[in-house]
Amino acid sequence: MSHKVILITGASSGFGALAARALAGAGHTVHAGIRDTAGRNAPAVAAAAEHAATHGADLRTVELDVSSQASVDAAIAGVLDAQGHVDVVIHNAGHLVTGPAEAFTPQEMAAVYDTNVLGAQRVNRAILPHLRSRGHGLLVWVGSSSTRGGTPPYLAPYFAAKAAADALAVSYAAELARFGIDTSIVVPGAFTTGTDHFARSSRPADTTTVDAYERRYPDLTDRVGRVLADLTPPGTDAALVADAIAAVVDLPHGRRPFRVHVDPIDDGSEEVSAVADRVRADFLHRIGLSDLLAPAAAPGALSP
Repeated sequence: MSHKVILITGASSGFGALAARALAGAGHTVHAGIRDTAGRNAPAVAAAAEHAATHGADLRTVELDVSSQASVDAAIAGVLDAQGHVDVVIHNAGHLVTGPAEAFTPQEMAAVYDTNVLGAQRVNRAILPHLRSRGHGLLVWVGSSSTRGGTPPYLAPYFAAKAAADALAVSYAAELARFGIDTSIVVPGAFTTGTDHFARSSRPADTTTVDAYERRYPDLTDRVGRVLADLTPPGTDAALVADAIAAVVDLPHGRRPFRVHVDPIDDGSEEVSAVADRVRADFLHRIGLSDLLAPAAAPGALSP
């Protein structure tokens, strides 16, 4: 394992916080992107600092709001100024919403898309010029098994946004390959404990429409949550996702898996994704672009 400088978004809690700690514990320098560090997420900043001190880990926090290009630019400029370079970017920031699809206004849906999709685009536009100039690097995208697996109702805006982010990651993988930039998509399934994804989820403001659906689908959200919890094998821990991310980061350049599923419930996503990824690879071979399936090793570039 070689030491890497890592930036991870959405690291105040859940998979992001767990991954930041796992990566720092593995000996990397980790900049945990957290928004509103002086406000509601101040306790998360303090917890990260305490963890770093207790474990002797190089875990740092940085103010980073993926919904603001100015915030993203400032965060990345600060990391580059402090470290001189970045090796790995982990796109983890996301926001969950629950409720019947009809009840969400277009503006509410756009806000979900903004965090889960455009947030990654803002980060990429700020960091990719640096990674391209170095001729190597790694993007890790934290996806969702909902992209291709079984999907319960009342999560449509989130599922649609995660599907869009997955499509973006797939396209970026090919477009960055000749720059020597590696791509891995880590795909968590439904984890009902160990994150506050559902606790922090937003609901639609149109309560009239919500009430109309509630009469036909009473207690649906809570019922689905209970069933998912019952399907989860005992002892399942959200840290499994953090461990998978850390394992991907520590693999040699160019030998990382394109997609890694961490889905204790097994909702079918891995099976469907295997077909989709095979079709993608076959098509790139057919059109003479098979070199885009793996990152190039740029002459003179150091392996991350």
